[in-house]
Amino acid sequence: MTALFNLGFRPFFLGAGVFASLSMAAWLAIYAAWYQPAMQGISASQWHAHEMIYGYTVAVIAGFLLTAIRNWTGIQTLQRTPLALLFACWAVARLALLAGTAFIAIAAAADLLFIALLIAACAVPIVRARQWRQMAVLSKLVLLGIGNALFYAGAFGLLDEGVRWSLYGAFYVLIALILTMARRLIPLFTASGVEPRVTLRNALWLDMSSLVLLVVFWIAEVFLQRHGIAAAASALMFLVNATRLTFWYTPGIWSRPLLWSLHAAFALITAGFLLHALTAVTTLNPSLALHTFAVGGIGLVTLSMMARVSLGHTGRSVHAPPRIVLLALGLLLLAAALRVLGPLLVPAAYTTWILLSQACWIATFAVFSVAWFPVLTRARVDGAPG
Repeated sequence: MTALFNLGFRPFFLGAGVFASLSMAAWLAIYAAWYQPAMQGISASQWHAHEMIYGYTVAVIAGFLLTAIRNWTGIQTLQRTPLALLFACWAVARLALLAGTAFIAIAAAADLLFIALLIAACAVPIVRARQWRQMAVLSKLVLLGIGNALFYAGAFGLLDEGVRWSLYGAFYVLIALILTMARRLIPLFTASGVEPRVTLRNALWLDMSSLVLLVVFWIAEVFLQRHGIAAAASALMFLVNATRLTFWYTPGIWSRPLLWSLHAAFALITAGFLLHALTAVTTLNPSLALHTFAVGGIGLVTLSMMARVSLGHTGRSVHAPPRIVLLALGLLLLAAALRVLGPLLVPAAYTTWILLSQACWIATFAVFSVAWFPVLTRARVDGAPG
């Protein structure tokens, strides 16, 4: 375990993997009425949403940014004791909230301290290196910090709309962050990772359209609740990102699991925008679009990036990952299909589809955590620092 706190991805990816299984197991037990933790000020579904957003996904973001920012700026980010203390703040909040709201004051203090320290740890090297283009990423991290504060304000009865603004606002900020990073990384990884080498197309008008439409969608859906405007923006987001996806596609991705999984995640986010738009004009359950974004999009992209970053930053090949990664990716795709397609095809079995999807999610991250434990806790295979 001596290498666990050498660099940010190590503790946070391992913690995220374990927590993804543990938290979903708790949610399955709650959903099946096997376990009823104390809930005051929030509902059980809001608890679940909070822990998936601010618990699991923010941990992945923390691990990614603390690693990537060192590469972007050439300045060392947190390691060893400071990194361990930051991770401890995150872990205390997660453990406190597994009991529902019984220890929510402890959770709030640890959680808000964690996100504040994470913002500072990311901002300092960016400002020192004057890499102002990274402010697009840093600003979304700040919005997540504000969102988490709104959640606790709502849970404590201090702000009527705090919980809703927090959960839906942060959820779409995560989608925005993924789209931002996907625009940078998917074409780069694809062009450098397939044989024969390819040159992929990008277009400024697509980038600007996506940015403007997503801001309109976010404000209309979350704060104004003008669902017609949000649906129109969502339909246009589908067209914009479907076009992006065609520009980035090349058949060579299918021989690279950690490439096609990123393309698949982007495609599922794109499909989420289509389902969201259709919800406004059909009888589709809004949760189908939400979980296309969440399980298929956020889940698949975070799993893929955790696997890829962990291999690359421990001196291993990202192009030939351990074969067990296919099992994890397959289980997660199955979880998404069960959660979204199952209720569409056989609505009467809705509860069964949910439970099966939850079980596949739990299995996905149990496989990842066990398989990647030695990768994340042992020194790099090439002897380099990190």
